Amino acid sequence: MTAAHRAMALLETWPNLVSGPPRCTVGQAFASRGHEIVHFHSDDSADLYLTRPAVERLLPQLQHASAIRVRQGASWVTVLLDCDADVQLLLGLVSVALKEDGAMPLRRPSPPCDWERPPAAPGPRPGGAARRVVERLLAPGH
Repeated sequence: MTAAHRAMALLETWPNLVSGPPRCTVGQAFASRGHEIVHFHSDDSADLYLTRPAVERLLPQLQHASAIRVRQGASWVTVLLDCDADVQLLLGLVSVALKEDGAMPLRRPSPPCDWERPPAAPGPRPGGAARRVVERLLAPGH
């Protein structure tokens, strides 16, 4: 049994969490009060919704944990799950996430996890010269 499966089995026993498919449709999610809290997209990591204020408040501690990955300005963090200590770290952070969720008034759904983030906007369209080269390469007979 992987660390992620151990964590999911433990979270299944928490009365204030409901498991189901995540909004991003990849893996397994656990939600509270209709808000997705944690996603398991693979056997070796979990994405956790902490809220942006909580991430900012905990950032110094999160950056010192080798199992945590934080993106600038993010409200989701990734916990790498390799051993029982990582599972315990995740469970502790899920408790923080639940407190954050309970302290907030009913709100919109959780923002998208990293798997749902829209791709970066496409760059500028090629200029006239580049477009002509592409058109010549795609023209019939080439």
